[in-house]
Amino acid sequence: MKIALIGASGQAGSRILSELSARGHTVTAIARDPSKVASLPHITAASGDIEAPEALAGILEGHDAVISSVHFSASDPDKLLRAVKASGVRRYYVVGGAGSLEVAPGVLLVNTPEFPDIYKSEAQGGVDYLTKLRAENDLDWTFLSPSAAFVPGERTGSFRLGKDELLTNENGSSISFEDFAVALVDEIEAPAHVRQRFTVGY
Repeated sequence: MKIALIGASGQAGSRILSELSARGHTVTAIARDPSKVASLPHITAASGDIEAPEALAGILEGHDAVISSVHFSASDPDKLLRAVKASGVRRYYVVGGAGSLEVAPGVLLVNTPEFPDIYKSEAQGGVDYLTKLRAENDLDWTFLSPSAAFVPGERTGSFRLGKDELLTNENGSSISFEDFAVALVDEIEAPAHVRQRFTVGY
């Protein structure tokens, strides 16, 4: 497939890029500074800015799918959505956050007393973006939420999938960037959560 990846040089984005390359997909790796994009097979780095949606739409045109792996608190969701829709690409994948996941019926992780204040702005941005997507009629979107601890680690290929509830085990709630990338690319290759959010964890 021909895939555009926005935020290709970030922590999650770089792992997604590596997974896509390893599986033979052709990727336009978009970053503000394309020199930070890893040099990998089937990858073309491109300079793009989500603050310039018209120019970004031109870069996205002609792809089979778009992935956005950007911080919610550092981006304008309306501009990002406008760029994707203007590009004419219908399949849209979003690297989400854990804050929008439920820890009890109707209780979001971001709203629990123990949720760190330093991450609340980013987490609430993810909640708001998911709300926008759920009202979106022009895109076949998928929002993949990681577990609470989203960290560098190993690519094990062994993890669990869920829907709207935070996944936990005896060690807490976690997923590596590497295994998150596996789950996301699996979804791209065999869509099972179109116009849905799902989550991945150990």
